[in-house]
Amino acid sequence: MGSARVTGLRFTDGYVLILFLPLGGDYILCKQPSPMRAGGGMTLAQESKNRAREAWTMRDSDVRTALRRRLEAEHVGDPNTLIVDEMGVWSGTVRIDMAVINGEICGYELKSDRDTLTRLPMQAEVYSRVFDKVILVVGDKHARKARGLIPKWWGVTLARFRAGELKLIDDRAPKQNPARDPYLVAELLSKDEAIAALDQHGLADGWRSKRVREIHERLAAELPLDVLSERVRIALRARQGWLGNNCPGVLNVPVDAVADPLG
Repeated sequence: MGSARVTGLRFTDGYVLILFLPLGGDYILCKQPSPMRAGGGMTLAQESKNRAREAWTMRDSDVRTALRRRLEAEHVGDPNTLIVDEMGVWSGTVRIDMAVINGEICGYELKSDRDTLTRLPMQAEVYSRVFDKVILVVGDKHARKARGLIPKWWGVTLARFRAGELKLIDDRAPKQNPARDPYLVAELLSKDEAIAALDQHGLADGWRSKRVREIHERLAAELPLDVLSERVRIALRARQGWLGNNCPGVLNVPVDAVADPLG
C-alpha cells in the first residue's frame, strides 16, 4: 500500500473500520476483525471471563468431596456413626448420594451446577418416605428452583465457590420427617437382616421361607415405627459390602420387589 497514515478507527459488529490516507492518493477504507473482539461480538475479556466461569462450574464430585470432608470431621471418632455413599432405597433402585446413620438416618441429595433437577421431584417423594431427615446440597444455579421441588422440612445447604474453593453454607436446617412409610423403612433390610429382626421380637416362626416382600410387610405391620427404625439402623451399621455390586446400571433388586415405591 506504500506510505500512509491512519486517519480514523471505528468499532462495529466485532470489526474495526480503518481509514487510510495514502500519501498523494485516495482514501482507502479497510474492514478487519477487531483484536479486541471474539466471535459473536464478545470482547476478549468477556470471553476469558466466561471461560473461567465454565472452568469453575462445580461438578458433582466437587460437592461430594466437600460434603464427605465435612461429615467425616463432624463425626470423627464416633464408632456409632456410619457414612454411606450412594445408599440404595426401594430395593436399591433409587440411590441417595450420601447418608449418615447413627441415632437417625439422614440423607443428603447433591445437585451441582452441572446437574439438572429433572429427577428431583421423584427423588424427593421417595426419600421423604424413608429418611428421618434429608438435606439438599445445591449450587446457586439451581437453589431457587430446587426449593420449590422439595418439602419444607428438608434442609438446604448451598454449595458455592469462594476464592477457588468450594464452601458449604447451611441455609435451612432440616426438620424431622413427619410421614415415613414403615414398609419402605423395613425394605432397607436384606432378607437375612429382616428375618433376624423378626427373630429378635419372637416373630420369625413360620416366616423364614416367606418371600422377602412378605417379611418386610410383617415387620412394618408388627413393629412400632420407632422400634423398627432402631432395628434397621443397627443392621445397616453392621452391614458389610454396602453396594452389593459396583457394576454401573446393574440394580440390586429382589425378584419380588414392589414395582412402584409410591404406589
